[in-house]
Amino acid sequence: MSATLVSSHVKRNISTIAFHTLGCKLNFSESSYISKSLQENGYNVVNFNEYADAYIINTCSVTDDADKKFKYFVKQSLKRNPNAFIAAIGCYAQLKPSEILSVNGVDLVLGASDKFNLLEFLKNVDSDHSIKDHSCNINEVNFFKESYSLNQRTRAFLKVQDGCDYKCSFCTIPLARGKSRSNSISNVLKNVYKIASQNIKEIVLTGINLGDFGKTENVKSNSNFLELIKKLDSLDLDLRFRISSIEPNLLSDEIINFISTSKKFVHHFHIPLQSGSDSILRLMRRRYDTKLYRTRIEKINKLMPFASIGVDVIVGFPGEDDDMFLESMSFLENLDISYLHVFKYSERDNTYAISLPDSVDSKVRAKRSKLLRLLSSKKKASFYKRNIGSIQDVLFESEKKDGFIEGFSSNYIRFRRPWNKKLIGAMEKSIFFGIDSDGYAI
Repeated sequence: MSATLVSSHVKRNISTIAFHTLGCKLNFSESSYISKSLQENGYNVVNFNEYADAYIINTCSVTDDADKKFKYFVKQSLKRNPNAFIAAIGCYAQLKPSEILSVNGVDLVLGASDKFNLLEFLKNVDSDHSIKDHSCNINEVNFFKESYSLNQRTRAFLKVQDGCDYKCSFCTIPLARGKSRSNSISNVLKNVYKIASQNIKEIVLTGINLGDFGKTENVKSNSNFLELIKKLDSLDLDLRFRISSIEPNLLSDEIINFISTSKKFVHHFHIPLQSGSDSILRLMRRRYDTKLYRTRIEKINKLMPFASIGVDVIVGFPGEDDDMFLESMSFLENLDISYLHVFKYSERDNTYAISLPDSVDSKVRAKRSKLLRLLSSKKKASFYKRNIGSIQDVLFESEKKDGFIEGFSSNYIRFRRPWNKKLIGAMEKSIFFGIDSDGYAI
């Protein structure tokens, strides 16, 4: 199911549109691309907290929280304009269109094959539609639609890969995004030049399974992720690159070695772990074990001692007893990492994990999540301590926040300075002395 359109008896005159994006950086990239195409066709795009004729919500369905957030933002839209046209696009829209249509106020649902055709649906919004169902088999979605975001004046998210061929037992992303496929290296380079022409100083490479870069329409090409980053590193452009997230089994020694000496790629890694128990990793159908994961972390720290390393972890997976959780927590305690992104396991329809026995009580999941968040705070404090006295390249953002301007170092330490318009988009070297009470570098 990819698109469902429900007409209203009220004639719609859509000229202003607002977007809200849930989920990953890839969603932000696609929202920006779609928003730009609407602007180019005469629509006025406004902030989501403003009155608009239409509200577009780019959905995520990784967790139950993402589903609940969608309903919340629908209600917020109707508060601003009770007659608003509301469209849902993206992953949740692909997976559960009927469920979305049951939400009061939702007019249009576009899944994986139709979300980039939003313009055409909006042009025909006043047509006499009965309920129309544009069904889609996700296995047939093998095209790559390039996109990038320019919502910030200093940083852009560039989509280079989409979809996933992995079958992790807890994950619905292959059902929502389809098979792994990529842009060509030549097209990526063209997009980089376009982005750089807008005075953007940092590009974040995004994808669903970024390290799997190289497949085009489900055909394996001779290109791979290492070749891509080498090409990007050789460009004569004044900008830096950041890798959004990469699977540990695809983060090869060659990639780590290259980034350690790169002129343009920052020393910041986000590497999903999900569990520090090999028994749980097998139940999750992950493609690595803790031994391989540890070798990746140790190699990064050996070659890049000031690197930032973020880790995704899921707690409360079916069968995770107290001993397995403690095993996972102990593994993380003994890893030299910088911070954790902690998720409570969410039951998702049409996954293998939902059929597994020994479900973990929700209160236990919440307790384990809290323990790992405390561990994350300790890891972050240790990371900051190690960086004291280091000289950081800080890229300042464009927004004014409470009289300050903020920026991030190459290894993702957040800096803050008194507002100075001249700092917008500037890259400045700053000595890191530690963190203040608000969590900013001093």
